[in-house]
Amino acid sequence: MSCATLIDVNRCTGCWTCSMGCKNAYDMPLDEYRLFIRTIGGGGIDQAGGEWPNLYLKWHPVFTKKCLGCRGDSTTGNVPYCVFNCPTGALTWGDPEDPASGFSKRKEELLDQGFHIWQQPEWEETRDGVFYAEKGI
Repeated sequence: MSCATLIDVNRCTGCWTCSMGCKNAYDMPLDEYRLFIRTIGGGGIDQAGGEWPNLYLKWHPVFTKKCLGCRGDSTTGNVPYCVFNCPTGALTWGDPEDPASGFSKRKEELLDQGFHIWQQPEWEETRDGVFYAEKGI
């Protein structure tokens, strides 16, 4: 089974719980991340863009090439730590070739709702198999 992750950008709240789940599971040093959250807005972490009253702010999980594309362990039901720990359900995982997988079902559901599905450009040097879903772009 190939592993893929689907991120509903409209559900992500920028809480970093996905990143911390991975970081703690692999006992990584304080300054190491396999997954980080990019703020889309004013240029800094959690800084809104625009001018009052027309402000905007959203978050974008970025899976680096250091991401193992893991399958978690028995405590997560073999679901990746990032997906298991996401409190908003923004991350979905599964085999994109299997129409019965969580990934495929969620992708079809989002497409039916008018979401655009895309991947990071190659120059971002991110892990393969990560897809983003966003509505209103």
